[in-house]
Amino acid sequence: MNRLFPIALVAIALGAPASAQTAPPLGESVKNMIGTWEFSNAERDKICTATFKSDPAKVGSKVEFDAKCAGLFPLVANIVGWKYPDNDLLYLLDAQGEALVEFSEVEDGIFEAPTPDVGVLFLQNPAAANPTTKPPEQVAGHWRLLRGNGAALCDFALTATPAKDGLALSVQPGCDAAIAKLAFRQWRLDKGELVLVPAKGASWRFVEIDDNSWAKVPESVDQIRLVRQ
Repeated sequence: MNRLFPIALVAIALGAPASAQTAPPLGESVKNMIGTWEFSNAERDKICTATFKSDPAKVGSKVEFDAKCAGLFPLVANIVGWKYPDNDLLYLLDAQGEALVEFSEVEDGIFEAPTPDVGVLFLQNPAAANPTTKPPEQVAGHWRLLRGNGAALCDFALTATPAKDGLALSVQPGCDAAIAKLAFRQWRLDKGELVLVPAKGASWRFVEIDDNSWAKVPESVDQIRLVRQ
């Protein structure tokens, strides 16, 4: 009996690692994250890619950014892993497991993360980042800018006439003073988004809700929409 006891211990010891190496099955939401995603700022003038993997990292799972990412977004150099979902959020983690970026899914395949000292960051899967773009002629026409409560802010005429880097836009009389001072003069379609370009300041970007309405992104408490007239 004494000889069998050490043999039993060896058998248990040899069996333990095999059991420990069996990874738990991935949840459906995690499976959907595996692969290469577009990583960008809200204006989409800074774009690179992030590849999410199921392999374990020092913290969370592995994520790899393309070579230009760290130059566009310096915080990327400190990201070593990711985890999702955690409180329905997607976290990009540093070596200590602290979240450097916290993404929430705003629509299927699109995540956004308001990030201190950086601005709003976006993650989009390839299908969401490169949707079939409508021809401008289908979008051109008269549109009204509305607050979430339905209050009218401004009427625009979007034309298919080329103007500098986009298409010509005219602001109609009676525009709210806060909108009028932005002096919107151009618009364009960019990877499925409708972009209004002011004379100064950041462009306003909208995602399509249906054929007759678009919602401004990133979302705000007082959600702004464009509605066809």
